[in-house]
Amino acid sequence: MTNAETLTTGIEYKVRKLLEQNAAIKTENEKLAGEIKVLNAKIENLMAITNELESKLTVVKLAKALNKEESRTNVKLKINELVRDIDRCIGLLNK
Repeated sequence: MTNAETLTTGIEYKVRKLLEQNAAIKTENEKLAGEIKVLNAKIENLMAITNELESKLTVVKLAKALNKEESRTNVKLKINELVRDIDRCIGLLNK
């Protein structure tokens, strides 16, 4: 019977060890999931800032183009390009 008791004790020890490892892995998984949410929020924030800065850059470039008094054709082309972009955005919003 000692052999069976030793085997049982060994199995119980291994099961407890596996349960501890499982709990540790679950805790780590929850921590990593939280970090993923935080990082995704940061990514979205940075993308919004990037889009805003790109819009401002386009406005600044257009203003500089108008201040330099480039040929009317170039200015009209730039304005038409911006209007097409706006129309495309409106079309995507309407879908």
